[in-house]
Amino acid sequence: MPGSTALAVSIIAVLTVLFVLSALSGVHRGIQWLSNGNMILAAVLLLFVFVVGPTVFILASQTEARGGYLASLPKMSFTTGAFGGGEWLSGWTIFYGAWWISWAPFVGTFIARISRGRTIREFIVGVIVAPSLVGVVWFAILGGTALNQQMHGADLASAVAQGEEAGLFATLQHLPWFSVTSVLVIVLVGLFFVSGADAASVVLGMLSCRGSTSPGRGVVILWGALTGLVAAVLLMAGGLEAVKQVAIIAAFPFLFVMIGLCVSLVKALRAEPTGTPGPPREQERAADTDDKGVGAPEPDPQLKPGPGVVPADAVADSQPAS
Repeated sequence: MPGSTALAVSIIAVLTVLFVLSALSGVHRGIQWLSNGNMILAAVLLLFVFVVGPTVFILASQTEARGGYLASLPKMSFTTGAFGGGEWLSGWTIFYGAWWISWAPFVGTFIARISRGRTIREFIVGVIVAPSLVGVVWFAILGGTALNQQMHGADLASAVAQGEEAGLFATLQHLPWFSVTSVLVIVLVGLFFVSGADAASVVLGMLSCRGSTSPGRGVVILWGALTGLVAAVLLMAGGLEAVKQVAIIAAFPFLFVMIGLCVSLVKALRAEPTGTPGPPREQERAADTDDKGVGAPEPDPQLKPGPGVVPADAVADSQPAS
């Protein structure tokens, strides 16, 4: 409908202004505040649904579901849809794989930007383990609640046929305080969009400024505006289906780049010297110190050299002129 498209474009414009302002405020202010607030609101929503929803069914069903997933994972890893089911495979498995590959340059660069000084173990826990556990808990609570409602007479399948977002609101509608939780979900969706897009704007600015960690404000504004414009154009051109097709097309060439990155990472780790002294944060400060000694501690002017110690300036003056 034209009206709904105009409304969606207006929402994109408002969110574009918000994430540009967030990106301009810096990583440690707007971006960090929005990300932390987003996680807190999501945790509040999950805790509420877990408490007021079918708690026992959620725990029991997800225990069984995890066992079934682990048992079926080898078989599902080799599924190609040759004997049917190719529509679901392309719409979910292939699409989301391509979606994350297309996001890899932005997400990877941004995480590297905020993770400098961390060990590889800390990086893996923070980037792979923790988000995976959060995803399991999210699907366990919301998915388990929706399945329980469907089993007890709620027609959530009809709502999901209209769109995944309709299924989410239909699930919350069968729980108390729907007016509050629906507003909370809308705020969460907006914050998810803003916190992802502002990071993308900063990363694009970094790449445009030859890797500078502090890109110019004009560059960040330009990339933020272009990001919102592309989202609006794709929405008007074909809705989410157009976005899916662009994500898959953009991800294919970068797949080969990621393979090269994996090979480069293995080579870099093999060449990395072992037993480097000092904790990661001290190594980071040492790396930030340039050849001129910027960042090194200033000598104490009151400290006099002890016996047998020759001052540095005297040594310099004693050298013959070249």
